[in-house]
Amino acid sequence: MSSRNVTAPLNEDPAAHAASLAEEQRVLDEAFARRDGMLRYLDAELAIPADDAAGEARMRMLISRREELRRADQGLIFGRLDALDGTVLHLGRVGIPGPGDDSDPLVIDWRAPAARAFYTATPVDPQGQRRRRHIRVDGCEVTGVDDEPLDGSRASELVGEGALLAALGERRTGRMSTAAATLQREQDDVVRADSRGPLVVQGGPGTGKTVVALHRVAYLLFTYPQLAAQGVLVLGPSLRFLDYITQVLPALGETAIVSATCDTLVPGIGVERIESREIAEVKGRALWQQALSRYCAALVPKPADLELVWEGERYTIGERRIARALASATSGHTYHAARTIFSEQIHDLLTDAIADRHEELLARMEEGFEDILGKLDAGLAASDNRAVDNGTTGTDVDGELTEEDLELLRDRIAVDSGVAAALRRWWPIRDTKTELRRLLGDEALLRRWAPELTDAERKMVVDEPQTWASSDIPLFDALDDLLGDTRPNGEQGEFLTARAAARRDWVYGHVVIDEAQELSEMQWQMVMRRCPSRSITAVGDIDQAEAPHRHTTWEEAVSAAFGTRWTEARLTICYRTPLEVMAITGPVLQNAGSRNEPPRAVRASGIEPWERSVGEGDLVAEAARIAKELSDRWAGGTVGVVAPLERVPALRTALPGLPVLSATEAKGLEWDATLLIDAPGIIAEPRGWNGLYVALTRCTQELGRLLVTPEAPH
Repeated sequence: MSSRNVTAPLNEDPAAHAASLAEEQRVLDEAFARRDGMLRYLDAELAIPADDAAGEARMRMLISRREELRRADQGLIFGRLDALDGTVLHLGRVGIPGPGDDSDPLVIDWRAPAARAFYTATPVDPQGQRRRRHIRVDGCEVTGVDDEPLDGSRASELVGEGALLAALGERRTGRMSTAAATLQREQDDVVRADSRGPLVVQGGPGTGKTVVALHRVAYLLFTYPQLAAQGVLVLGPSLRFLDYITQVLPALGETAIVSATCDTLVPGIGVERIESREIAEVKGRALWQQALSRYCAALVPKPADLELVWEGERYTIGERRIARALASATSGHTYHAARTIFSEQIHDLLTDAIADRHEELLARMEEGFEDILGKLDAGLAASDNRAVDNGTTGTDVDGELTEEDLELLRDRIAVDSGVAAALRRWWPIRDTKTELRRLLGDEALLRRWAPELTDAERKMVVDEPQTWASSDIPLFDALDDLLGDTRPNGEQGEFLTARAAARRDWVYGHVVIDEAQELSEMQWQMVMRRCPSRSITAVGDIDQAEAPHRHTTWEEAVSAAFGTRWTEARLTICYRTPLEVMAITGPVLQNAGSRNEPPRAVRASGIEPWERSVGEGDLVAEAARIAKELSDRWAGGTVGVVAPLERVPALRTALPGLPVLSATEAKGLEWDATLLIDAPGIIAEPRGWNGLYVALTRCTQELGRLLVTPEAPH
């Protein structure tokens, strides 16, 4: 046993505690032995080649199960429920069946319905349970147990308080860990909430928003396996953040995931420059969706005569027929899909026109020559039925076009380069980037198709460089969706991460958005296109919003996308940030214009926030000295530095190996200790009080502040 955990919890007999450890060790040993046997069986089955589609599907299922079991080394068992009727259930990362077909499972998956009481039972509402036990393990070794009676003899607002506080007190490694063993009731309510419709989760710093969102993905994929066929999209605020969370879902056994930021979501276009906050706010408004729709609709040709050449002869499709073809082609279709449908109809109309002219010519030839034709027909009939004997039909016999002739003619028209060129001239294929640049660079077009903009706003848009900024990505996505693919992809097929990520039009089974308060209205539209079912989980803190949009409530943020058809959940308990730090955030929230109650911290670190002053000239050297001091104090953990954006480059040079970030870049991250430099400089930035709130709440243990004082005059 690990020497650090041999002491029994307070008020518990050491001998009883040792017996509990030994009991759980036996169960864990049995679970590992059973797991290892299952892995050997799966390896043997996977060595047999699949010989048909059903076999390949089974192979994929077996591979997924093997990976799930293989990744369960840590946390194979982490909990136990003792029911009033004597039933005992062990919970873990994955389910482990018993040795026989009729045996009870050795371990139930934490996502299974039977496991829910582990997260939701309380002394007031025990849900048929007598005791909850948290089991701490280090790989295949049980290192501690924490028993929680559910009979009212011991009350706590936290589920598994001992295990939770032990986890919260651990050093931060720069990687997010799973929390399946320590989810609290309000968190579990979010994890298992109905997947139908948008769920917006408001939670202050340290409430576990990200962990909850990712565990919700794992729960949904476990409960609704059909979601895996479409995959899940996880949108984060930055690539640094995605790297931070990247191992959580695979550790939970889930791999049907595409992760991206709003800037990297759309294939074929990326951010090439930084834009001003003013222009980003203008381009982020919902009005662009209708403006782009109007612009795209105007690109469709108006009804007019269409002249085509076939084998040297000119044919004219009249305006009325063109109008009918346009009406049917454009109804409910994208620009390019409508163009394809219209082209097919033109092929039919041209075929009919050629056939009509052919019949007209035949009719003219026959006029005045009835007698000659009659004698010719009689002669042919008397000459051994040569037409039948030779197998000839249609125009070979009498010049009339058969259905087969017409079908062959239509096929020739469909691949004719001259007809295709004429259709391209009449209804051009459009390039999304070209059309978007054309619209954004032409004040007259903007006045016509985006009349909601003021003259000053239109000029601001037109004066932008013709390279792509962050706010252009959702505009490109919207216009590309309206134009449609020139080569339709057809069915999505089986979900593969690379395949889904490479397609702009992939439809996901569920979307998770972290730091959702930062999304503009147009970015929300981008999300909606990827999940028309609206099975969306959006987590964030509206009080930490730093984006240029003007939203200060969730209603303002999501109404353009969801209207009133969305549900809000709240996380109210702060697990990460200690009491000592949360105590100083009240005035900051007030200055940020918050309408929310700050989360309630449940743990203290015993370290009061401290502040030191330094002159401008000594700032970098003093920051390096203090950062070294903090790194030594929190060896094995992490230290982060947050500063105004303009100070970040110099500090990064002086502090190699440490994360030195602006408040915006630090969002969603956590460290054991935070060194906050020049708080007034952060306040002076756009939405600076929100940024300061972010900066203050990144630490789990210690917050130090370095105040820059003016240099004394010489």
